[in-house]
Amino acid sequence: MSMQGKVVVITGANSGIGKETGVAVATQGATTVLACRNQQKAAEAAAEVKERSGNQDVQLVALDLADLASVRAAASEILDRWDRLDVLINNAGGVWTERQQTAQGFEQTFGVNHLAHFFLTDLLRARLTASAPARIINVSSAGHHMAQRGMRFEDLQTEQRYAGMEVYARSKLANVLFTRQLSDRISATGVTVNALHPGLVRSGFGMDGDMTGLMGWGNRALRPFEISSTAGARTSVFLATSPEVEGKSGLYWVRSKPGHMSRMARRDDQAQRLWTESERLLASAGFPAGP
Repeated sequence: MSMQGKVVVITGANSGIGKETGVAVATQGATTVLACRNQQKAAEAAAEVKERSGNQDVQLVALDLADLASVRAAASEILDRWDRLDVLINNAGGVWTERQQTAQGFEQTFGVNHLAHFFLTDLLRARLTASAPARIINVSSAGHHMAQRGMRFEDLQTEQRYAGMEVYARSKLANVLFTRQLSDRISATGVTVNALHPGLVRSGFGMDGDMTGLMGWGNRALRPFEISSTAGARTSVFLATSPEVEGKSGLYWVRSKPGHMSRMARRDDQAQRLWTESERLLASAGFPAGP
């Protein structure tokens, strides 16, 4: 679809896949909104996106996904500044070797990678519907296949035994389950939602001290075999802009083609329960989601 006159919001867009996605959609003429935690890096990224795309309509919104108050403030700012929203790309994510908590006390990997994006999407959903046809894109990972036992609902906050990559895998499974359940709920609105695996990407992911020890070593050891951030952004850009995916929803994409979801990702009971638990957790923290 033509991106002229479209508004695209990308979370975690100050580096890596998010920034390259921003360059691509800005090049196609979209108003490109970089929603980022580090405002200095975001400003530098915005300047680069403007220069490389030739599009000066690149905007910044402060967004800290580890704080639901920041998520709510960012959504309010987006709704105030733009009267339409055509594409929401839930791109940001992280992985932590040691267990950490968000501002509201949730385990950070689950809180940032899933719960905050669940909340942000909920807050922006009405604007997306009003702008339909519109698209929601959730950046997941082939790592979701590692969560072979599902979401571990008895310990969603991983208080019993924390293993960084296991927790990350479950958060990426949550991205796919959320995608499927949301697709069912918005099927009549003209808004589509899809998840994707970007590939093993050479970006800043896990390289800012969040991954230490054996996990950090493994992340560094893989770097010679990883693809560029530009290549990693291709499926996100495809899902955001291509007329080929018009009307397609609830799918998991790899290399711009429908990919294979894990067995757990295809389970409706897991998707429905995750939705219910996510709403309950948000409400318990004083940030209730909509109806």
